[in-house]
Amino acid sequence: MENFTFYNPTRLIFGRDTVAELKNEVPKYGKNVLLVYGGGSIQKSGLYDKVVSQLKELDINLFELPGVEPNPRLATVHKGVEICKRENIDFLLAVGGGSVIDCTKAIAAGAKYDGDAWDFISHKVMATDALPFGTVLTLAATGSEMNAGSVITNWETKEKLGWGSEATYPRFSILDPQNTFTVPRNHTIYGMVDMMAHVLENYMSHSPNTPLQERFLESILRTVIETAPKLLENLESYELRETILYSGTMALNGMTNMGMNGDWASHNIEHAVSAVYDIPHGGGLAILVPNKMKYAVEKGVGVSRFVQLAVRVFGVDPAGKSDNEVALEGIERLRAFWTSMEAPSRLADYDIDDSQLDVMVEKTMHAGPFGGFQTLDRADVKQILQMSL
Repeated sequence: MENFTFYNPTRLIFGRDTVAELKNEVPKYGKNVLLVYGGGSIQKSGLYDKVVSQLKELDINLFELPGVEPNPRLATVHKGVEICKRENIDFLLAVGGGSVIDCTKAIAAGAKYDGDAWDFISHKVMATDALPFGTVLTLAATGSEMNAGSVITNWETKEKLGWGSEATYPRFSILDPQNTFTVPRNHTIYGMVDMMAHVLENYMSHSPNTPLQERFLESILRTVIETAPKLLENLESYELRETILYSGTMALNGMTNMGMNGDWASHNIEHAVSAVYDIPHGGGLAILVPNKMKYAVEKGVGVSRFVQLAVRVFGVDPAGKSDNEVALEGIERLRAFWTSMEAPSRLADYDIDDSQLDVMVEKTMHAGPFGGFQTLDRADVKQILQMSL
């Protein structure tokens, strides 16, 4: 395996009615608190009232930033940074899904930076400091509640970029499965696709001697595959929501893939697609990931890894079949599983045609050839996008 240093300082507070822990955690960080959240879902679910009532019992000054978008915008980050600097904010609390948390990370870092937050989002500089923040998670998907990563969209330039630093880990994250009961069916589906895609990105690795890490990743995939159909039949099952919520966190908190270098090419392509068309991230991944994997097999890249995935996770019988046939059958079973959950399978499902194909290619190639498992250039990206139309 690769040499590695593991660091994850986030305190994970998991379980029923754990929002009550806010009264113990928030006072550690100061008096002026900025509450960051999205549309109106936390008001409708009653979570907003629970959180605010907890905070009002504390000796703090509460400020709010509502309206964080599903693909969080740089303009919203700027609003949050302005509030933090004007009101001398000590601590931020993100209540929502990955988009709210990602936005909060950028605000927290931007509040401690003299320039434009886009500087560190676009990797011109490294974010070295950030205001402390915590999260109350409402959606099982991105794993942002226990990692340092963030994805922000600059809508004016049609760029969607991932970034992160050691300064942007949450100090604590509260995960109560009850807060995910009201997540609509389609976003529940997108979330499960997203966490599986995170696992697959890490699984696509050439790092040697990683048998335990591979089993970790396979176990998450198998758990989601076993749980997802049951959850979609019973969206208010505490036990099923609990399993999926924990799976999403473990899929991308760094604990399951220490010593492995993953791929992340599918995410890079999807970011370009949703920067241009503003589609749901999980929906874009459902379309692109199987085609990216199929493209790798067709080019003879990492076929043995896809054979292992097909046999261990998707139950493909390799008897009498070539390695390519086994690998491709596994990928088709992945596609069939996501289709069975009603996830999209083609860009046409979002009314996306080839009219902006070259634009999406250029957005994808902003930093040159990429991919830790299979290095992709402009022609490769165009072919994968064409396969996905």
